[in-house]
Order: sequence, then C-alpha cells, then structure tokens
Amino acid sequence: MAEEALVTAIHHNAEAIAAAFERAPEIVREEIEAGVYEASLLLERLVVEKTPTSGAGTLRESIGALPVVFTGAAWEGGVGTALAYAAPVEEGSKPHMPPLAPLMDWVKRRLGVAPDEIEGVAQAIAWKIFHEGTKAHHMFRDGFRAGEPQVREILAGRIDTALARIAA
Repeated sequence: MAEEALVTAIHHNAEAIAAAFERAPEIVREEIEAGVYEASLLLERLVVEKTPTSGAGTLRESIGALPVVFTGAAWEGGVGTALAYAAPVEEGSKPHMPPLAPLMDWVKRRLGVAPDEIEGVAQAIAWKIFHEGTKAHHMFRDGFRAGEPQVREILAGRIDTALARIAA
C-alpha cells in the first residue's frame, strides 16, 4: 500500500513548548502523547466509517490506532491494518484474476442469490475484475483529510494544557 500519511506539524507556541520541555519533560510528554493518541483514535473512527464492508466487517475490524512513539524529535501516531487486501481496497487494483472462493463468500453474504447460482455469479464478478480491476475507495486518504482540522485542534489544545500545567 502506498504510504498514506497525515503529517501534522504543530508549531503552536513552538518556543514556549521547547522551553517547557526542558523544564518539565514529563508533563509535555504526557500531554502530547495523550493528544497524539486521541488524534489517532479520531482518525481510526473516520477511516473505519469510510471503509467498505462485504458484510463480514473483517477489514473494518482490523483497522486500529497504532502505538504512540517518541522519536526524540517528534511524537508519532497513526492508523493501520495488517490485512494485505487493505491496499487494493484503498488504491484499487489493476485487472487480475481474483481467487473464486472469497468472491463466492461475498456473493452469498451480499447478494443473497440462490445457492446453485453463487458460483456463476462469482465467476462473472471475477471476469469483470480480470478485465477492469477494482475501484479505489481511499478510506485512509479521505479519513485523514477529513480529520486533519480536528487533529490540529487536539494537538494545539494539548500543547496549551501542558504549558498551563507547567506555569501553574
């Protein structure tokens, strides 16, 4: 999957937060890590809402917020999935022959066709994918874009809270 990333650099009170980090690094870490985690949970929800489902919900259920990491220069969080088929759902796929069994399962769940018609319908869908590929859904890209203003607000608010706690 191409790296879809929302990189939000917050320069809100940058000099003040640098000074605060020198004075009370534990408070700054606590607030910013909480903010990054909160922002990641928001993005998780937005991505999941935009993720198509076959009815089983497997892809949606696999999407989650990643652990917050401090690199020494910045805090990083994120949203991801370990499922390999998330990439073609996100980006679409070129024409290819998909495996028939998952399509048969999808046809059974989603289309409610008669049992004796499931394989034929699945083969027709496979043939279409073989000729046309699949369309992109861009759930990560669009979820990240939709959440960016709120992510900025969350992180700026946590920075302000850290500064207020240190000043108190």
